[in-house]
Amino acid sequence: MEENNRYSKRGVSSSKKEVHAVVDSMDKGLFSGTFCKVTEDLLTGNPELCNVIHSDGAGTKSILAYLAYKENGDPGVFKGIAQDSIVMNLDDLACVGIWDRVVLSSTVNRNARNFPGETLASLIEGTEEFLQSLRDLGINVESGGGETADVGDLTGTVAVDSCAVAVARRESIIDNANITPGLSIIGFSSSGRASYESNVNSGIGSNGLTSARHELLSKHYAENYPETFDPLTDSEYIYCGPHRMNDQLPKSELKVGEALLSPTRTYLPIIKKVSEEIGKELRGAVHCSGGGQTKCLRFGTKVKFVKDNLFQPPPIFKEIQKVSKTSTKEMFQVYNMGHRLEIFCSPRFESTLLDIADEFHIKAKVIGRTEDTESETEKNQLEILADKEVLKYG
Repeated sequence: MEENNRYSKRGVSSSKKEVHAVVDSMDKGLFSGTFCKVTEDLLTGNPELCNVIHSDGAGTKSILAYLAYKENGDPGVFKGIAQDSIVMNLDDLACVGIWDRVVLSSTVNRNARNFPGETLASLIEGTEEFLQSLRDLGINVESGGGETADVGDLTGTVAVDSCAVAVARRESIIDNANITPGLSIIGFSSSGRASYESNVNSGIGSNGLTSARHELLSKHYAENYPETFDPLTDSEYIYCGPHRMNDQLPKSELKVGEALLSPTRTYLPIIKKVSEEIGKELRGAVHCSGGGQTKCLRFGTKVKFVKDNLFQPPPIFKEIQKVSKTSTKEMFQVYNMGHRLEIFCSPRFESTLLDIADEFHIKAKVIGRTEDTESETEKNQLEILADKEVLKYG
C-alpha cells in the first residue's frame, strides 16, 4: 500500500509499514490472527487462560484539547481526552473478545509550564468518570494507577497514554484468522449519539488528528502556539486551514473544535452483546483505527474485502477533504469515514446485529462482504465504492 502524501508530509504514517515490517516477523502469540497479540497465561500459569496487554493513547488529539484550553480557559476539555486514551485500548481488546475485568494504567507526559495542575486534575477526574460509566453498563474496568512525568524537554504540551491488561479464557478469544470469504461485514456508525453518550459525536475518533487539525485550523494557531507542532515540518502543511476552533462546522450542529474533540466512541456494549447473542458465529471484529477503512487488510488470508454500501461520510470528514483537497483514496486510508467498528459474520446473523445496534441508538448497516481474491498470492485485497468510484487497496 502506498504511503499517503499529505499525511506523511507531517511526519506521520497511517500504514506504519516500517513498524509492521519488524513486528510481523515476531512471535504472534497463541493465535495467528487476533486483533491484539494474545500470550499464554504468564500471570497465573493456568493453561486454560491467556493474557492480553495493550498500549495506546489519545495521540495528537491531546494538542487539540490544549488549544481549546488555551483559548477558552476550561480545563474540563481534558476529560474527553481521558476517554480517548482509554477507548483506544479497550476497543482493541474488545476485538479479541475481552470487555470485562480489565486493569488500566495511565501515563501522562507533560510540559508542566503549559499543562498545569488544574488540567491534570481534570484528566484524572475524566478517567474515573468514564470508567464509572462503563461499570454502570456492566463492564468492569478498574484503574491500577499510573505515572505523570514532567518532560518539558520532550513535549511542548502533553501526551496522554494508557495501558490495559486482562486475563481471559482461551476459548472466548475472537480470532480474526476466521475471517474468510462468504461473510457479511456489518459497520457500526462512528457519529450521532449512542444511548450511553451525553453528546452528539462527530465520528472523528482518535486517528488522523495530526492531519485533521492542520487541515482545518488556521495559521492563527501556528503564530500563537508554536509549541504545538514540529518545526521541521514544511510550513505549507502547518495549520493551513480556514477555521478557528469556535467556528461553526459546515452542515453540522457542532463547532469545529467540538467536532475535532468529540470523545472517541466505545463499542464495548455492542461487541459484548453481539458475542452473547451469536457466540462463535462472531467470526471477526476490526477496530478501524490506524489505517482507517484499510485496517481489515491485515486479517484473514486470501480474502477480498468488498465495501460497496458505506455510510455517507459525516460533515467533519467532508470538510477535511474539501479544504485540503485530499484524494478520496487517501481519506479512506487515514480516517474511519463514518464507521469505526466492523463485525464479520454469516449473512444469516445480519438482522441480529442490526437489532443490537438499534438498542443502543447506533446506526448500523451491511456495508459489504468478503469474497475470494482474484490473486494467486496470499495477499488480501480491498475494494471500496465511494462516489461511484471503485478504490482498490492491497
